[in-house]
Amino acid sequence: MAKEKKLVEAITPMDKDFTQWYTDVVTKAELISYSNVRGCMIIRPRGYAIWENIQKQLDARFKETGVENVYLPMLIPESLLQKEKDHVEGFAPEVAWVTHGGEEKLAERLCVRPTSETLFCDHVKDIVHSYRDLPVVYNQWCSVLRWEKTTRPFLRSSEFLWQEGHTFHATAEEAKERTEQMLNVYADFCEQVLAIPLVKGRKTEKEKFAGAEATYTIEALMHDCKALQSGTSHNFGNGFAKAFGIEYTNKENKLSPVYETSWGMSTRIIGAIIMVHGDDSGLVLPPRIAPVQTMIIPIQQKKDGVLDKAFEIRDTLKSNFSVKVDDSDKSPGWKFSEQEIQGIPTRIEIGPKDIEKGQAVIVRRDTREKIVTPIDKIPETLTEVLETMQNDMYNKAKAHLEKNTHIAHNWEEFNDILENQQGFIRAMWCGEEECEEAIKDENGATTRCIPFVQAKHSDVCVHCGKPAKCEVYFGKAY
Repeated sequence: MAKEKKLVEAITPMDKDFTQWYTDVVTKAELISYSNVRGCMIIRPRGYAIWENIQKQLDARFKETGVENVYLPMLIPESLLQKEKDHVEGFAPEVAWVTHGGEEKLAERLCVRPTSETLFCDHVKDIVHSYRDLPVVYNQWCSVLRWEKTTRPFLRSSEFLWQEGHTFHATAEEAKERTEQMLNVYADFCEQVLAIPLVKGRKTEKEKFAGAEATYTIEALMHDCKALQSGTSHNFGNGFAKAFGIEYTNKENKLSPVYETSWGMSTRIIGAIIMVHGDDSGLVLPPRIAPVQTMIIPIQQKKDGVLDKAFEIRDTLKSNFSVKVDDSDKSPGWKFSEQEIQGIPTRIEIGPKDIEKGQAVIVRRDTREKIVTPIDKIPETLTEVLETMQNDMYNKAKAHLEKNTHIAHNWEEFNDILENQQGFIRAMWCGEEECEEAIKDENGATTRCIPFVQAKHSDVCVHCGKPAKCEVYFGKAY
């Protein structure tokens, strides 16, 4: 019992120190280890297995929309990067450069990709000549490097894994449709698989992606009421196309520039899963993304027939569930604690007395509810428990989002909410960047998005009092 107590105490309560709680979870759940390279993390098997599930399910959704996967180099010549001025300025502080090959100084610096717009454009200009070559709908799974000043595992690391989609279209309308389509793919995935409710909208001019015509975003609210940008989709218009000379012969036999989009989701989304669903005992994983959906824990496993029954149950379940047996020589209490820290959605307890009664006990990770079920009904019961848990986790997160989304009619209300309640603040805004910057300077709140579905709370801007142009979601963010 002393060892079991020590294991649970290894995680700082989130209400005591949320930052330390997060650090404890990612390390004690063995998702990551710190590397000896500043700002870079070692993603351990349990962490990478979550990413593999995200990758697998997102990739399938992408391909349903006609996406093809490719891979481009990680190094970008400086001259190529310079072709799109706004893009370069946006990423300049974060770029890492390769200056030598072995002992020899390079004639031209090579940038370690912070993103790959320039490489995709340089490639597409060579393969698109006619309207028959369009659309080009590509995606790549890769890592990128951004020299971040402040880093935290998953949320903001110097190197991180992601996917970046790049598509090229004949018309502005097609590009806009693709931008919106991919944002909805992200939103559906987050809500249906990750059990994370979202706010969808457009970024302000100040917050949009460097070189984009428009950036759309999904914003999630963490347990500590800070926002996390969880996926973005960018409409580039034809700015990159003009910079790189990407033209095609249209049906009227005239040259026309292509229209481009880009969209991405990264390992940052694992940070969202942790901070939306985790509790003081560790990670809590939604069943549809969990690498292991149930852990079978034999009780008094040295007694005849107990381990055999545990593996028999596993064999019954393994064709429809991700399931493991913990047959280590640790105590059952220790195994329970490990299962909870690791966020495995359910555990199945089976011991000599259970076998005598022909039953097993299924325990939910999120509520710790115990469900007694006949052994021969475990598959049906587990299906029901996991589906209920998935829905309950989404509803709990949605209730948290709704409870912590507030409306501010004036600057006094805005500051009072920010100081005493946190969360999202819906308020009217004049649309001027100077006002947006002033709000951030005064209290640290940033514009999260301009929601697609607008509401009107006042005729004037919440901060400066000028005529309001739109409703905006504000908040403090990671």
